[in-house]
Amino acid sequence: MKPRHKKFAIIISAVIGVSVASLFVLDAFKSNLVFFHSPSDVMAGKAPMQKIFRLGGMVKEGSVVKSGDGLSVSFVVTDFAKDIAVSYKGILPDLFREGQGVITQGKMASLESQFVADEVLAKHDENYMPPEVADAMKRAKEAKQAETAAGETKQ
Repeated sequence: MKPRHKKFAIIISAVIGVSVASLFVLDAFKSNLVFFHSPSDVMAGKAPMQKIFRLGGMVKEGSVVKSGDGLSVSFVVTDFAKDIAVSYKGILPDLFREGQGVITQGKMASLESQFVADEVLAKHDENYMPPEVADAMKRAKEAKQAETAAGETKQ
C-alpha cells in the first residue's frame, strides 16, 4: 500500500469513528431529553401520554392531601385555565406548599387524567418562577380571557 493510500485510509477511519461516536452521543441525549408542558397543553393532547415529561404550574390552594404513611401525597397543578391531579410518593421539597410554583417530572397514568410524578421541584424563593411556568401560565390566562370575551360577545 502506498503512503498516500494509508493516509486516505486513516482519514476515512477517523471520519467513520467520529460519526459513530456522534451518533451514540445524540442517541443518549435524545433518550434523556425531557420536555415541559403546562396543564392546558396536557389537556389539549400536546403532551406524550406514555413518556416522561415535566408538568409545571401552581399548586392549587386546598388541593394537597397527604396520606397516613407520610410519603404519599396528591395535589392539583393549575395554570389557572386547566387543572391536572398529581400523585407523588416520596419526600417533598421543604419549599413545597399550596399557592406556589412547582415543576413535576413523571408521566400520565394510563387511561386516567392523573399525572404520576417521580420528582417534584419547588421554587427557591418567593419571587422566582421558572420561565417555562411563567410563559405557560401567561398563555393560559390570555386564552381564558379570549374565551371569556368571545362568550360575552355571543350574549
